[in-house]
Amino acid sequence: MRGSIDDTGSPLGTPATALTRAVADVLRAGGGVACGVYLRSGTPGVLRLAVLCGLPSKLLRPWSRLHQDRPFPVADAYRLGVPVVLTDATETMRRYPQLSAGLPFRFGSVYLPVRAGATTYGVLTVLRPAAPSTSETLPDRGRLTAIADRLGHTLAALEERGDPVVWDGPSLCVRPPVAGRPQGRIGHFVWDPADGTVTTDDTFRGLAAPSADDVVRSPEALARAVSPDDAHLVLSALRETAAGGSPVRPLRVRAEDGGERLLEFWTEGPEHGKHRVGGLVIDPGSGPAAEGATDLLPDGVFAFDRLGLITYINPRAAGLLGRPSAELVGRPLLEAVPWLDKPAYEDHLRAALLSSEPVHFQVERPTTGPRGERDGDWLTLSVYPGPDVVTCRVVPLGHTAEAASVEETAATTAAGTLGAQGALAPVYRPIVLAIALSEALTARQVSEVVMRELLPAFGGRHLAIYLLHERRLYLAWETGFPPRFLDQFEGVGLDGRLPGVETLTTGRPLFFESMQQLEATYPGIPLDAQVGSRAYLPLIASGRPVGSCILGFERPRTFSSEERTVLTALAGLIAQALERARRYDSEAALARGLQEALLPQRLSTHPQVETAGRYLPGTQGMDVGGDWYDVVEAGDGLALVIGDVQGHGVQAAATMGQLRSAVRAFALGDHSPDQVMSWTNRLLIGLDPGQFASCCYIRLDPVTGVARAARAGHPQPLLGHPDGRTDVLDLPGGVVLGVDPEARYPVMWLRLEPGAVLALYTDGLVERPGADIDEGVGELRAALSQEWEASHRRAGLTLAELGDRLTDRARRAADRPDDIALLLAARRGGGDGASQVLARG
Repeated sequence: MRGSIDDTGSPLGTPATALTRAVADVLRAGGGVACGVYLRSGTPGVLRLAVLCGLPSKLLRPWSRLHQDRPFPVADAYRLGVPVVLTDATETMRRYPQLSAGLPFRFGSVYLPVRAGATTYGVLTVLRPAAPSTSETLPDRGRLTAIADRLGHTLAALEERGDPVVWDGPSLCVRPPVAGRPQGRIGHFVWDPADGTVTTDDTFRGLAAPSADDVVRSPEALARAVSPDDAHLVLSALRETAAGGSPVRPLRVRAEDGGERLLEFWTEGPEHGKHRVGGLVIDPGSGPAAEGATDLLPDGVFAFDRLGLITYINPRAAGLLGRPSAELVGRPLLEAVPWLDKPAYEDHLRAALLSSEPVHFQVERPTTGPRGERDGDWLTLSVYPGPDVVTCRVVPLGHTAEAASVEETAATTAAGTLGAQGALAPVYRPIVLAIALSEALTARQVSEVVMRELLPAFGGRHLAIYLLHERRLYLAWETGFPPRFLDQFEGVGLDGRLPGVETLTTGRPLFFESMQQLEATYPGIPLDAQVGSRAYLPLIASGRPVGSCILGFERPRTFSSEERTVLTALAGLIAQALERARRYDSEAALARGLQEALLPQRLSTHPQVETAGRYLPGTQGMDVGGDWYDVVEAGDGLALVIGDVQGHGVQAAATMGQLRSAVRAFALGDHSPDQVMSWTNRLLIGLDPGQFASCCYIRLDPVTGVARAARAGHPQPLLGHPDGRTDVLDLPGGVVLGVDPEARYPVMWLRLEPGAVLALYTDGLVERPGADIDEGVGELRAALSQEWEASHRRAGLTLAELGDRLTDRARRAADRPDDIALLLAARRGGGDGASQVLARG
């Protein structure tokens, strides 16, 4: 790759080159503040942010990986193949509450599918200032669409050439095109000593000395282009870095116009004993006079570019940030000042860069006390975004310069009042809430998440959630209200004139900054307090009314436009979670009903054998499983069966039902265990469900206690003796059912004395996350030994009670992911003999 970064030496270049060209063209054509491209990845159904221009990639890291089925505009544009246009925050909140909750800022966005023929490769994303209409959001829609189409055809040609058009690595962060002669420009270059090539970007060529050639072809020419007077210093640093050294950071040299240049170097991997050298040329851009003027300001001032690299800082700002200016200029802000790398501060920076409006917030600067204890003080940071450079003003908390705006003064006052609690509810809370809601399965879990995350974030003390059923509202959750106060509103119809009803029927949130305002709007409404404020939020999911949410605050308060936007967006998230929970409850009940119908309603009995079966559904997910057990009359004996079909869901349950019926039919014919297993294996292969199953089959003669057992990949049974000893049997098994039609299943002969018990179980009873299954088997063996011995001493514990005791330990495990089946069989009588293995057949 020679000459320019834009010149790859081939008509097509690489996918990365095509992407960077496209985002630069979009920003030139559409006037956006940032642009990116999502591409399909190697993981089916997952899109990854491949290239980002105009924002530090760290600020969009939570959205760098999206599933194409998620309710996000990127996913919709990709899946449906049509542009998605969001004019402003209100439109975003209405159509995509999850995106709005994470990015509750005043900006618009456009999402264009990148396609070629019937293939969609990704989505071109443009983030823009908010606009009042779609026509203003896309003044050059034709040009933007043409760029997306051109990118799609380029990617198709690259794929045809053999280049994989997928993205699985981190986002490539590129510099936006220069809007004019900016302050604080940063150019990029790469020198490869192996072949002598030098590549540069447009910004570097704009910074190069006027006497330099347009194309830099050697390290000597590179050094002269940066600084004709100090070229020897630049060349020495280049060679030292190529040899693996570490030159001073940053290197300061003189430009041809007398200004200062700052150079940053790094290595990019050895080639033939030498490293490729990458670097930045930083132009503070303001010149000596301007720098001298800002150096005299009593306030701290610094600037960084759209990718987060600090381009200038005056001495006062360097002192407040606690680092020498030489260690700050040319480095990413969040890396150079690590205590700024916090979610709340990142969110304020996102707000400034996306909305292009000033943002004022407070940050806590860590300090060290005289005895080494950690403490902190507070600074007020004001961020003023520009098209190419972001300027920041930093002052100690409580300091107000003569030129400070009303907003800054108000922010400083609020911060001084709240101290370490912060001026506002942290905006990053919606992201936490969204993630927590995605893990909530039931309406109760959703309500608990809202109480745990939403109330503390906004300082609330009261919460009530009503759900709609047959055009009436019923209380699903409440906290903080006086006992039985909300009973009077139970079952209220949609024709009632109450704020909780009207917010749902109109779809508009209602905010009351005092209880007097609430009473004046709804005369005669019962109040639970005389002082406070209330917010009524409509819970609407995909246009369907779900219910209402009431937030209560103990003191009168105002609701800023940002808080109103966030709360309204969060109401949409809560509604979607509750709607999902409602479907989960009904579908789970149906699924469990199917599971219970497939399991035996009663077990075959024999006067000399006691049996008991237990089944527990998994605690994670709602899909039915494939675990089953059965006791079947086989000739003059009993067949004890337990099995587990791979996977979960209706398919697993259906396969389980078929296998249970087959095993039961074969057992009724009193066939040997190896025949039953072989025939069932061939049956499963013939059904071809794409699943396999484990199974254990034991044919027991209740009179003699002789048993014949065969096993297909199933956990080993346990044999409990009357004296309390418990053994893990060593049954020689074959492969799981459904894999090999010629598989053989050897038979083992056992003899159970009166008073002995057999325990057959599925792996859910003994598996624990992060633990070896043998540990679980050992724990179950110890529990069975203890309980069975105690049963004989007390002579009062039934087999059913023993099953309850053994499964209770699993029931108490909150993280138990799998279903459990347990089958116990015991020969009646005291017995003083020994149960034993007789032979292997």
